Amino acid sequence: MRRDLIHVAGAVCLGIALAGGYATYRIWAQGQRDEERPADAIVVMGAAQYNGRPSRVFAARLDHAVALYFAGVAPRLVVTGGKAEGDRTTEAAAGRALAIELGVPPEDIMVEDRSRTTLESIRAVAALLAANDARSAVFVSDRPHMLRVLRMAADEGITAWGSPTRTSPIEGDLPGQLDATVHELGALAYYFLTGGSS
Repeated sequence: MRRDLIHVAGAVCLGIALAGGYATYRIWAQGQRDEERPADAIVVMGAAQYNGRPSRVFAARLDHAVALYFAGVAPRLVVTGGKAEGDRTTEAAAGRALAIELGVPPEDIMVEDRSRTTLESIRAVAALLAANDARSAVFVSDRPHMLRVLRMAADEGITAWGSPTRTSPIEGDLPGQLDATVHELGALAYYFLTGGSS
């Protein structure tokens, strides 16, 4: 009996290791892929802001999204992200302000400013796109984030492609990349098991 239990435990551990390895590869592979193409909108996934100014991570995403906008990838830009407790403004408002600074006309910017998680953002964006007769979007975020973003977007009925920023502060930060990948492994597992987002 003990031997059987050891074999079962070993098989379970092996299965978990294989699944984790495959998921890690998928995160890495999607992050290397730029699927830039014409779409109805460009969606910038929110990140931290400080007193109305985007963090370096968020600013890198916005810079890339604005470059896509001016390259004619899509006629509309969607900025996302609510506010954390104690914040005086939202990530989306900070993103909108920077996009306008960079030359995007205000009327071409749509705002999703209530979400606090990736899944909340994706669901709100899906509703916003549908309300504006838009069905497809190019999503902008950091490389490790792209697989989860695109999976959630597809599950919400959006025809989605990814165009990760290559100027994020984590690009040259190996510990930061590893930390982000581990976070994404946990977040993907939680999403697949519960359908939710932490």
